[in-house]
Amino acid sequence: MPLMGRKEIHQDQENKIIDIHAQMHGSLSFSDPVSLRINGKFHGSLDTKGTLTIGEKAEVEAMINGENVIIAGKVKGDVAADKMLTLLPTAILQGNIKTPKLNIVEGAIFQGNCQMREDLLNIDEVAKYLEIDLKEIEELANSGKIPATRTGNVWKFEREQIDHWASSGKVERSR
Repeated sequence: MPLMGRKEIHQDQENKIIDIHAQMHGSLSFSDPVSLRINGKFHGSLDTKGTLTIGEKAEVEAMINGENVIIAGKVKGDVAADKMLTLLPTAILQGNIKTPKLNIVEGAIFQGNCQMREDLLNIDEVAKYLEIDLKEIEELANSGKIPATRTGNVWKFEREQIDHWASSGKVERSR
């Protein structure tokens, strides 16, 4: 991944903070929660846990998946936030949004479609919810037989879609 500029990593016992003042191309993926701030140019894909902040001077062209996403700069690409997406007054977002909670502060510009996600379940929660073995749920997800989205190595399930899938009788045929 080409990297131009500087990257600062601050760590304390509780939080991992990564502050990027750089021009980057590629994919960034974090399996552990971090606080990531991008203040430069980024092109590619971002898959984060924790809080992702796109700084006021940042220019990002990427598919973004995260837990909490805060945008103050320019973003071109789809954004999926598992917990909350915030667009600050200086934000310009061109792309589609999927999130259960959305805060658009006056002055922000958003062009695209928004889908408000309901309850998201992980694979363990779906297995318990449907009373199906975890390995079988994983096989159903991998084969596309159960409605799910994959972010990195993590499967996510919307409760409403799972309820509809289960009530359609497909759960019985899959057992």
